[in-house]
Amino acid sequence: MTLGEKLSLIQQEFKAQKSRFNSFAKYNFRSAEDILEGLKPFNKKYGVYFTVSEKLVTSFDEGSGPMINSTATIYDTQSDASIEATAVVGVDLAQKGMQVPQAFGSASSYGKKYALGNLLLIDDTADADATNTHGKGTTATPTASAPAKKDDSFQQSIDYLKSTPDDKKGAVLQMILDKYGNKFSPKQVEALKKFV
Repeated sequence: MTLGEKLSLIQQEFKAQKSRFNSFAKYNFRSAEDILEGLKPFNKKYGVYFTVSEKLVTSFDEGSGPMINSTATIYDTQSDASIEATAVVGVDLAQKGMQVPQAFGSASSYGKKYALGNLLLIDDTADADATNTHGKGTTATPTASAPAKKDDSFQQSIDYLKSTPDDKKGAVLQMILDKYGNKFSPKQVEALKKFV
């Protein structure tokens, strides 16, 4: 079984628990730790393991603050194969009530969560954290690697394919179609095939 086939099965079987509760906004949400804990049974079952790494991007472009590029990777223990997905998150150093280490920690947590979500095709449509403004009145602008947090699995799939190495795009497209194909129109499926 190829790593792509293993990841496809994991994406279909994996259910991420929302074990955290935001008492201020009254909703349950999942964390990167919840996702990683939920993945552990698949390590032995499919002969894989997962890692999450981060890289600080200090000057993303003119006038922006620091950014954290998080990469979630699945490795096959029987081969050198790996598949990765990324998410880019800005660090808000002006966040009221947060010291610098807390701002970096918060951005790190979000980056890990969304990189894992991209890798596993976790749909955040029912996640109140996806629409909560945390009292700010505006929502964060998603980057190409961090898809819009609404019911948009088609856009998530495009973003995921864009971040996939060329030699793995075919396997990733098949995984996407296995999971979401019945939700996409024939035109959307053709649009996705253009990335391969």
